[in-house]
Amino acid sequence: MIAIIDYGMGNLKNVHKALQSIEVESIITADPKVIGQSEKVILPGVGAFKDAIHTINASGLREVIDESAYSGKPFLGICLGMQLLFENSYENGSYKGLGYIPGDIVKLEVPLKVPHMGWNTLEIVKQEPIFEGVPNNSYAYFVHSYHMEGAEGMISAYTTYGKRFGVAVQKDNIYGAQFHPEKSSTVGLQMLKNFASL
Repeated sequence: MIAIIDYGMGNLKNVHKALQSIEVESIITADPKVIGQSEKVILPGVGAFKDAIHTINASGLREVIDESAYSGKPFLGICLGMQLLFENSYENGSYKGLGYIPGDIVKLEVPLKVPHMGWNTLEIVKQEPIFEGVPNNSYAYFVHSYHMEGAEGMISAYTTYGKRFGVAVQKDNIYGAQFHPEKSSTVGLQMLKNFASL
């Protein structure tokens, strides 16, 4: 069973429906006991970093999220959920993240329209299990205005939108995707299948 963590910010139903379409059992939940007992965890998210980390810390979910991340069970952060995995964010101020991945979340400074919204290729540089069966330069769907910096040696894929930057990361059991697998057609569903089979 995969627990999709409901902290009030995220396209939870899209993730749930994507998992249903590949016949993977999942539950949308804010219950620490259910999250703790799950085999795998997905931390989705859409919106502002400040609001997300405040909600997680204030809701009592921080403890079980930390426990899940450090337990060794497969853990996937998507979009804002990926950004929350990092140490710091500089989105409209300076805020501490969950701190599982070394590095920062910074504004996407490019000579193109921001937010970066739409389809871009994935330059896969490390063939992590989550990319099994995913061809290099496959297209994925993005919606974001901030991106990761740091995470040296842990970045598994880049994209180029005005500049080249990391969009997928892995540290041990913890995976992060700046793009939305649940909105990335057959490529994204393959990644979710791979995550479910970890």
